[in-house]
Amino acid sequence: MADTNVQSAVREKYGAIATSVKTSKDKTSCCGDPITSHLYSDTETGDLPADAVTASLGCGNPTALVQLEPGQTVLDLGSGGGIDVLLSAKRVGPAGRVYGLDMTGEMLALARENQKKAGATNVEFLEGTIEAIPLPDNAVDVIISNCVINLSSDKDAVLREAFRVLKPGGRFAVSDVIVRGDVPDDIRRNMELWVGCIAGALRDDEYSTKLQAAGFTAVELDPWRVYRIEDARAFLTDSGVDVDRMAPEVDGRFASAFIRARKPDAAGMAGARTCCGPDCCA
Repeated sequence: MADTNVQSAVREKYGAIATSVKTSKDKTSCCGDPITSHLYSDTETGDLPADAVTASLGCGNPTALVQLEPGQTVLDLGSGGGIDVLLSAKRVGPAGRVYGLDMTGEMLALARENQKKAGATNVEFLEGTIEAIPLPDNAVDVIISNCVINLSSDKDAVLREAFRVLKPGGRFAVSDVIVRGDVPDDIRRNMELWVGCIAGALRDDEYSTKLQAAGFTAVELDPWRVYRIEDARAFLTDSGVDVDRMAPEVDGRFASAFIRARKPDAAGMAGARTCCGPDCCA
């Protein structure tokens, strides 16, 4: 599946969601309620703009994965309507900075409106792709993301870029959908499922391997919400999947996971070998 086709489909899908949020205020979910529901407490969302909460389309709460400190710089990959950016902005305080990166113009416009409503002055939303982050090397302390990396068709590029922009010792703490075992090819080929957070998901062991190949250490994957076939029956049926035939191969294979890793500190980086291909050669 060509990268440009995937990006175009994702941009179209999430642009339509952003427009729907602004015009109808209806809850629109990319993945279905079993994935997107009950991720944030009322305390967290109580004073956020309503549209930021409505446009929350993730599979977890990445701001709960890592301790954010005043003065830190945070980057949210695929920031959508801005909920995780605004929550992070409160934690890093006025001396900190939070960047939200998104490639969808409608989502960026919605996020900037939410930023204005929230009065967040330590926030900046950037237009671009997560495969080519528009920030310099060693620019941020923490990277978060919420059910977005699985939408990329070049996850190796995403993780290399994440490693590049993190400062030595910086942390990677994301929520994402993972696969536990093999998945039938007809799900992988279904574009609607790809856009909807499932078909592009990595196997748990692949995710760990790719993070390590990018240079990360202390890799942890913690599945916290495992999906049963009944959770997704209506969603899969609407996408043209014969659920009953596929149930034995799909049931319990998908999960939302907290994924953490660290970029080695300066001493660790100095002692690391340089890798120039599939096999390290220096």
